[in-house]
Amino acid sequence: MIDAQEHVYDDDPAVGPADVRTRLDGVGYFFLGNGLIQAAVQFAPAGEGTLLGLLIMDPERLGKKREALTMDSGAGLAGTMLEVESGGRAIRPAAAGLRVVWEERQGVPAVRASWPMEDGRVEESFFCPDPEAPVLIREIFLRGACSRGGLSVRTGVPGTTLAAVPRPQADGALRLILRYTLDAANRRVELIVLDEPPDESPARAYWSGLADISFGDARMDRFFRAARCQLPALVSAGGRLDGGVWQYNREWVRDQSVIAPAMAMIGESRRARTMLARLLDGFVTPDGDTVDSSERRGSDEVELDQNGYLLLGLTQYALWTGDLDLVRERWARIAAAAEFPLRPVFRHDPSGLLMNRREYWERHRIHGIETGMEQIYQTTVSAGLEAAAILARMTGHEAEASRWASESVRLRRAMLEDRVFRMVDNRGFIKRRGPDGRVQETIMPGLEAGLHPSVPLASGAAHYLNPDTEAALPIVFGLVPPDSPISVLTLSSLETLWNQAWTGGGYGRYNVSSEPDSPGPWPFASLFVARAAVECGDFALADRVLEWMDSVPGAAAGSWFEFYGSRPSPPCPQVGIIPWTWAELIHLFIHHMVGARPAESGLSVRPRLQPGLGMVRADLPYRGGRLHVEIEPSSDEHPPRVKVESPIALKKS
Repeated sequence: MIDAQEHVYDDDPAVGPADVRTRLDGVGYFFLGNGLIQAAVQFAPAGEGTLLGLLIMDPERLGKKREALTMDSGAGLAGTMLEVESGGRAIRPAAAGLRVVWEERQGVPAVRASWPMEDGRVEESFFCPDPEAPVLIREIFLRGACSRGGLSVRTGVPGTTLAAVPRPQADGALRLILRYTLDAANRRVELIVLDEPPDESPARAYWSGLADISFGDARMDRFFRAARCQLPALVSAGGRLDGGVWQYNREWVRDQSVIAPAMAMIGESRRARTMLARLLDGFVTPDGDTVDSSERRGSDEVELDQNGYLLLGLTQYALWTGDLDLVRERWARIAAAAEFPLRPVFRHDPSGLLMNRREYWERHRIHGIETGMEQIYQTTVSAGLEAAAILARMTGHEAEASRWASESVRLRRAMLEDRVFRMVDNRGFIKRRGPDGRVQETIMPGLEAGLHPSVPLASGAAHYLNPDTEAALPIVFGLVPPDSPISVLTLSSLETLWNQAWTGGGYGRYNVSSEPDSPGPWPFASLFVARAAVECGDFALADRVLEWMDSVPGAAAGSWFEFYGSRPSPPCPQVGIIPWTWAELIHLFIHHMVGARPAESGLSVRPRLQPGLGMVRADLPYRGGRLHVEIEPSSDEHPPRVKVESPIALKKS
């Protein structure tokens, strides 16, 4: 039984310097890393916390923000900010003149900070020069009038304060190169001055091998590149990934099963493989049960969707990379994951649907969730079994392929067609039915829930379950045609989740009245709706989601908090950055918009792009080669025109 204390966190943002808080006013975090070192450049222009701070973490150790190795218990990140000493004066950047942006150094992503100083300019660049070394470089230039002699630069990390004199360059600028090296064994960061620039060619080779897309739309291009460079920065070399950076310090099969194929889509197949192998080895039991929030559950509290997500993620990975060895090597564990949801303990006999007392967003008995059938469990397990059948056929397991394909069809028909128990009504897809076929419309928490009095679920009002953004996922996963009445009704119903108890936009993850945490819009849940909207041809709705994401704190960095709203912390955790959001963007751009979809017999390209875009170009790694796609979007005169170049046979549709 899940203990209510699992939902209680002790990290108090009021204790310690302001920098230990994740959500400073207007803050943006620019993440850099290579699996061996993890860093974030903090830009906090509104006066809370260090204006330009540097966080360095060990990606193999999940932790709170206050536990970053460059965080001082008293001064926070202040010591990591650059200070220029001139004529006995210490000069630091001011918010009014400081600009922090992403840049590319011959294809290598870097964070560039620049600020004015005495008729000159200070420029800083942060980047990882080698994908095989736990090293971050900080390159500093003093230009213009401030490049005269007599200046020194000061910065540091806990235990080291470094003061150095920049060297003159041929162009008249002063240059200083700092190297931060993660010493993981001793949990410290070493900081030194380099005499010579580092060799950046390993990083250039790595990044040139990853995917690139140009939509000719500034926002979409920026979001794709932000996801492309930051998602690999958060996955450790050993495949570890915090479900919410600085927030949960826990891992989920579901999150990583979405993220691993996104990594494969952009060309980071090595760590995608590591993630999936690690999930199968350590997060799936021999009998096929899966771990959520780093815990194993009883049958009544298992998140059955995770089995479906894992099978989908494995299949997407295998089809993008052509790597079936991973499947062959761990076939017993894959087969167990496929069979686990089909156990009699989960089956609702009258319908054949899957049943227990846990829901998608982790509410359970203490929140008022009754025993019943959750729509997303049917959706993901059906889609996952269909995917597992593909893996079985491709590896010669014909009996399993036939069984899982049959079970997938049976489950899908029950959820769509059963006269009493189908997971649809006049609203489109619904969330949950009880064993008698009644839709569970509301929940009532128990006293043991220990809810904070400020959260909606603690109020005396009715607490509604529908609508829920999980209703968009059957459309996303292709269980129903996008032009079907169910799809149309579902998108219409989900509109009530936009601007529920707030202004400014964004979809709440579900009806805010049943929220046991905090009301507010969620980026990755909003992207569920955007992905479904693109499938349905509602490009205005999808664009509205991206426009909203471009308006919230973190947009300039392209790193988004889990949600936007107030939160009582503790007992709730501080809000962190959710890697899943980047994966959703990658799936949106590659799977839905470019429409590149690998299958057993090849790969089809079926673009779904809003009119008005110019030529769209995508360069995607695919099965050891490259897939080059050019798409001229549709207009009044012609449908989309697609040109595909690849050494592997493809289909266009």
